Amino acid sequence: MDDTHLINNRKAIRLNIKTTDGKEGNIWLSSIYGDYNYTADNPIPEGDVVIFSCPKCKENLARPIECEVCNAPIVSFSCSIGGKVSICSRNGCKNHYVVFENLDTAVRKFYSEYGY
Repeated sequence: MDDTHLINNRKAIRLNIKTTDGKEGNIWLSSIYGDYNYTADNPIPEGDVVIFSCPKCKENLARPIECEVCNAPIVSFSCSIGGKVSICSRNGCKNHYVVFENLDTAVRKFYSEYGY
C-alpha cells in the first residue's frame, strides 16, 4: 500500500510495471475490490499485456495461470488480511478474484480492523 498515493480517497496498491513497448514505471491500483481505477507513470494501451513486479524485491508477479477470459497471464499479490488477490495482466480485462488461505481468520481480522 502506498500512503502517499490515493485513489478514491484510499491508499493505492503500488506495483512496478513494464509495458509491451518496453516502458517501465509504477502503477497504482485502487485498493477497493471491484474498482478498476488506476494511475500509471506511462500510458498503457487498451489490450496491452503488462508485466507486473514487486516494488521491493522486483519479483515478477505473473503466475503460471492464464486468464479464463482473455488468456493473458494472471498476476497475484498478497492481501494484508491473508490470502491473495489475482488480476488479469491485460489492460481492460476485468477478470479478478480473491482467494483466502483461512477465511475464518481473514473475516476476524477484517472485523477487528474495521470495527464490525
